[in-house]
Order: sequence, then structure tokens, then C-alpha cells
Amino acid sequence: MSLKNEAQSALKDTKQFYHEYISGMSRESIGRDLQADTARLKELYYEAIESQKRAGDSAELSGIQKFYRFFLSLTQRLNPTRRLIFGLACISFIFHYFFSLIGLTGYVLHPLLLPASFLGIMAILMVELLEKTDVKRELDLARDIQLSLLPATELRNKNLEVYAFANTANEVGGDYVDIIKTDKGTYVVVADVSGKGLTAALYMVRLQALVHLLIEKYQPSPRQLFLELNNYVKSNKSDKTFVTGCAAFFHDGDNKFDFARAGHNYPIVYSKENDTTFHLRTDGLALGMASNQVLKHQLQEKTYHFKPGDSILFYTDGLTEARNELGVEFGEKELDTLMSIYGTLHAKSISMKIQSSLEAFIGREKPKDDITYAVVHNLGVTEIKSVSDKRM
Repeated sequence: MSLKNEAQSALKDTKQFYHEYISGMSRESIGRDLQADTARLKELYYEAIESQKRAGDSAELSGIQKFYRFFLSLTQRLNPTRRLIFGLACISFIFHYFFSLIGLTGYVLHPLLLPASFLGIMAILMVELLEKTDVKRELDLARDIQLSLLPATELRNKNLEVYAFANTANEVGGDYVDIIKTDKGTYVVVADVSGKGLTAALYMVRLQALVHLLIEKYQPSPRQLFLELNNYVKSNKSDKTFVTGCAAFFHDGDNKFDFARAGHNYPIVYSKENDTTFHLRTDGLALGMASNQVLKHQLQEKTYHFKPGDSILFYTDGLTEARNELGVEFGEKELDTLMSIYGTLHAKSISMKIQSSLEAFIGREKPKDDITYAVVHNLGVTEIKSVSDKRM
């Protein structure tokens, strides 16, 4: 009969518990989490103080009044039952030390006040964590659904090659990229819904459905597409959401494309003939900022030549505004440089070069905004032949 060393087993279990508990803890992660939590508390604090100004009270608040408003704003996020338990736990904690100060430690309830306070806080914490886990599970499902709606990463249509990249800062995002092939040509749409999180994601999904419906039914020009979308975004007057975007239509069998921009970042074009880059600068307000009557005068559509070997980069501001650990932005100049160096490559190669450069720049810093871009490259007859030769 072999005897089990329970002391060793207990020690092993303790070590396992210790390693599981501290998993994921590092100086960098703790620093980022503390910074994020502090920023969130500051945001909550300023929201509580600003509510006084919105109410029309211009008097300066004292420190106690500011603390009261902050505490009230924080506890209002609990449901009434948990708020009651939290209040009783705080009162128990205060009374425990109050009785100690006035010498009533022998009072029969005194020894129970501190444990009651601790258990009340722990109960609220556990229930809140369970709810957070449920919400996280639902957000993960929403993320999976949203990702399933994104287009195929790569598309090749005759002499045209398109490659898309999308990365959300949170579980779900408000950036939109789409590649839609029709019998007359290919649409490339990149858009950014104002705000973040679930609200922006829901707007993005609805926007995508409407874009597909409009293109399938009418095959509109980029300008017409944005005018139709503006009616949808402006349909609710109380909704302050707006959408910036770029839309391009590449004609089949023709080295040209139609382009319109609605208050979005200027796409970067690499011209092989001139070996240089330039921006597609067209006028246009963001969707949802003005009525269609105003937008018709502001929204401009232009037709550009797109010769063999040329490339275009459409992107959202999350790409240029991505910051490294020093707070320095990736910037538009870096994109210009990358396009001028790698613009002759295939769309996928250009996209991979941008991705690797961005990853090297930001290091361990987590992006605070969604990063989305699409690269379009004109293969040309020579390139198409070389690609087909390699496959044979």
C-alpha cells in the first residue's frame, strides 16, 4: 500500500492556485489596466460634475458636494436591491469604527458589523462579475456575428486586386469595409461610424445591409449611394450619430474609377507612371451632418484614371491615430512613405507591409480605436500573365 503525501499535495495545489491567480499579471498589463480604470473614473467624475452645469446651476461646488455627486453617480449604476445592500454595508463599516471610537466595543452587534460589511460588498462584487461574464459572452457572440458579415479578405476581378484588413479596438466596432462585385464593376466602401462599442457596431451592421440593398437594386454611383445613405442616417432627428466614408466604383475592363468622399480621410494613391503618391481630395460632408438638400451641393464625385501598376489605400482614422508607448501617432506621413515604397506590389503585399510597420510602431500598446483599411491594385495585363504563369 502506498501512502500519499498530503502535505506535498496541498503545497502543489497552493502553487497551482497561486500561478493561476497571477496569470496575465505583468508590470505592463497592470499599468495599462490602472491607467484605463483611472481614466474611466475621471470620466465618471466629470460627468457627475457636468450634470450640475447642464441643470443650470453655475455655483461652484465644494469638495463634499463633488464627492457626494460622484458617489451618487457611481451607486446609481447598481440596481435598487444592490444599492440597498451596498448602503447597508457602508453604514455597517462606519458604525463599526464609530463604536470603537466611543468605547462601545462590548456591544453585542459590534463584532458582526465588520464581517457584515465585508460580506455585503463581496456579494455585490460576485453578482456584478457574473453579470459582466454574461455580457462578455454576449459581446463575443456579437463580435462573431459582426466578423461573419465582413467581406472576404481578398478579391480578384479581372485586372483588379483588392485586399481588406479590419481590427476592432473593443469586442465590437464601428468601422465598415466592404468589397461588392457587380456585373459592371466593383464597389469598395470604407466608413467609420461615430462613437464606439455596441451602438456603433449596430449602426455599422444596419449600414452594411442598406449598402448591399442599394447596390443590388440600383447600382448607384458613389455620390448617389451616399445621398441615399444620408436619408437613413438623418431619419431620426434626436440621433446625433454621423458617418464618414469613402466609396469608389471600379469599372470592369476600363482603367478608371468613380469616387466620392463624405468627410472621411483622404485615400492615398500610388501612381506607377509618375512614381509618386497623391491624395484623392474631393469635397463632402459626413453623413448625418446635414440634410440631403445641403449635401447635394457639398458632395462631389470625380473620375480618376487607374492605370496598370497603380494602387490605392482607403483607411479609417484608427490607422493614422494609432499611438505607441510614447503617445506618438503613426501618422499620415508614414502611410505616404509606405505607399511610395511598396505601391507597385500586389494588394495583399502592400497590406501586409502596412500591418507589420504598424505593429512594430505601436509595440505592446493596445489600439484605442478600430483599425480598418483596404488596398486596391491594378494588376495590368503583364502582371495578370505573370500570376497565371506561376499557377501553371
